[in-house]
Amino acid sequence: MLNQKYKIAIIEDEHPIADMYRFKLENEGFLVSVAYNGEEGLMLCETFMPNLILLDIRMPVMSGDIMLEKLRSTNWGKDIRVIVLTNISKDEAPLRLRLLNVDRYIVKAHHTPKQILEIIYEVLR
Repeated sequence: MLNQKYKIAIIEDEHPIADMYRFKLENEGFLVSVAYNGEEGLMLCETFMPNLILLDIRMPVMSGDIMLEKLRSTNWGKDIRVIVLTNISKDEAPLRLRLLNVDRYIVKAHHTPKQILEIIYEVLR
């Protein structure tokens, strides 16, 4: 099964959303860990070493784009797959995101959890 080997980090400050995706992904057999801001997310990624990150942009303490910039500057984080999962339209997103090797940019409000799960499988294949 594809998902048995994969670890996914969810970095999302809204607990109900993070919990919903954690539940959905764990039910699919993924190993999942959650952080609720970019600073926690960076520390989590260094220890958990995920294959994929679901990353929100607007978060307290450290935003997702700053976290991703710091992650990409490390040897251990430069190649991790990243799906930005936010409610900010692509036009409103920080310009630096375009330079940080994002696999997909998804507006949460436009996708169901099932659609996002399908995109996760596409990115991991």
